Amino acid sequence: MRSSLVANQDPLLPPAEIFVHDECGGVLVFRSENQGCAFWGVRLGDLDQDDPPVFVQARHGWVPFLDRVSLACVELVLNEALFGGGGRLYNACELPADLLEAVPERFQRVALPDYPMWTGPEDFPVRWFSAPGQLLRLDGLDAHSWLHVRGRTRADLEAICETVPGRWSLGYTESLDAGPPPF
Repeated sequence: MRSSLVANQDPLLPPAEIFVHDECGGVLVFRSENQGCAFWGVRLGDLDQDDPPVFVQARHGWVPFLDRVSLACVELVLNEALFGGGGRLYNACELPADLLEAVPERFQRVALPDYPMWTGPEDFPVRWFSAPGQLLRLDGLDAHSWLHVRGRTRADLEAICETVPGRWSLGYTESLDAGPPPF
């Protein structure tokens, strides 16, 4: 298993840690938020399907996440690539309402359906965007939306921050010689 793709932020559980949660007729849990605040899984009753739907559980209970495990795997890898590298070439900002349209206007939408953020309905929908060397995740579509970004290089990251001139939260915490990003 390549941990840089599945175990940075909200990891895929190792086989020995996979478990069944009793709610919803039983849910086979295969992923956990890094502090145990949320879980992703497939209902036991859906395991006979070739590509069953995935649910996420957090403070608001179990809710539909993505309608196929294969899509949830793509989302997992995108999420882990975004947050991987210990903060290297990553940044985030809370977007004011006047900057919400800057993302879809200037970056290509990744072909992944809208899905809920585990933190709650206020962060719905989650949408992914990209450009060469740039990965962006937009959480929500209101005045308190968050944009999480990663660049392949420092120049890629700086270009995102210039294109979307929000109040960026994080600086560059590691040397650029720390190794290549996981994507």
